[in-house]
Amino acid sequence: MVEQKEIIEDENKIGTVIASDIKFSGTLKFKSSLKIKGSFQGKVETDGTLIIGDEAAVSAEITASIVSISGKCQGKIKASKLIEIFEHSNMSGDIVTPDLYIENGAKFNGTCIMPK
Repeated sequence: MVEQKEIIEDENKIGTVIASDIKFSGTLKFKSSLKIKGSFQGKVETDGTLIIGDEAAVSAEITASIVSISGKCQGKIKASKLIEIFEHSNMSGDIVTPDLYIENGAKFNGTCIMPK
């Protein structure tokens, strides 16, 4: 878990960052990694990593390899590898993932399906 958390904290290791002053709605499609620091509403489709920053507010249907949540997220998430919900984050919705990490102090309200 340390390696992924280092990536989340070091924005130089992230392909694209949506800044905290940006409000965006629509469909995001990308291949490597994306960090949302602002507000996003819509749909995310990627084989890469989606990082939801501390101050982010996301309401979306998400399909990704890895999803790391440090802010607020509402919607449905399907991750092929891992979903991480970190301290002080707030996740509300349904998730499907083979591997789930929830840090102490995180809030998760919803259902979780963990396929083989």
